[in-house]
Amino acid sequence: MTDPQIALMMLGLFLIFVFLGFPIAFTLMAMGIGFGYYAYFDASRMWRSFDRLAEDAGTWDQWSLWLEGFFNNRIFDLFVNQTYTVMSNEVLTAVPLFLFMGYIVERANIVDRLFGTLNIAAKNMPGSMGVAALVTCALFATATGIVGAVVTLMGLLALPAMLKARYDPSFASGIICAGGTLGILIPPSIMLIVYAAASSVSIVRLYAAALLPGLTLVVLYLIYVIGRSILQPSVAPKPTKEEIPDIPKMQLFVMIMTSLVPLAFLILAVLGSILFGLATPTEAASIGALGGIFLAFVYRAMTWQRMRESVYLTVRTTAMVCWLFVGSY
Repeated sequence: MTDPQIALMMLGLFLIFVFLGFPIAFTLMAMGIGFGYYAYFDASRMWRSFDRLAEDAGTWDQWSLWLEGFFNNRIFDLFVNQTYTVMSNEVLTAVPLFLFMGYIVERANIVDRLFGTLNIAAKNMPGSMGVAALVTCALFATATGIVGAVVTLMGLLALPAMLKARYDPSFASGIICAGGTLGILIPPSIMLIVYAAASSVSIVRLYAAALLPGLTLVVLYLIYVIGRSILQPSVAPKPTKEEIPDIPKMQLFVMIMTSLVPLAFLILAVLGSILFGLATPTEAASIGALGGIFLAFVYRAMTWQRMRESVYLTVRTTAMVCWLFVGSY
């Protein structure tokens, strides 16, 4: 078989296994080991082991020699070496730290406070609840760096509120899905860290290159939501005073200062220290993790149970990312 035929077969099998429901990380590893075994297959080395097998009559020795002949392939050594190389990459240390920061912010109900404040502040705008949801998604994306957490939390937090406010279901769902995926582009994106480690590219340059497109995408989403709300008021009705009551401006100012400013300051401190070269991504992620814990204590939302949940979710997501990285490498 020619190399293009092997590549097409590998791609086809990968898609088949993914559509069958197999985990992507283990599918990638299976494809790499399987086709790598074919590429490095050396019949002479295997037959030498089988010749030794024919000379030995012991059952245990027969099995051991048979396994030796089967595993006598360079792909297994390469797999172990590459896995060790990947796991020793210090850039990947930032992954669990950024994840922990995001999960702490989520479990401490900081995002709930932020969405409620933005919802009140933007109530006079067309599509106010959609605007608040998008801005919350963008800010939360810069605090966690993963898509799943943003989509899940905002789907539980903002989607029921928009449906209760008589928003069009498809319009409300589109806002959550579009805003939730901002985490893959806006720094500190976990996928950018993985890509930087895999392609030996500077993570600082990737963050600097992705920041402006990410913010541009947020602005375009906001323009679309506001524009469609003006042209089709039925998809995003204006909230009534019973749904969002009027509050004094000073009270709104205090809400913004206590919910938006601390989180925004934490995000700017983390990203600013990276982009201006004041700290490495790992050091900035450490600052972010400590800052998230500090905010949780300030809001009196830190409990032992929430800390355990944040650590557990961080370990689980980090393991998934590491397996995916090993499989793709």
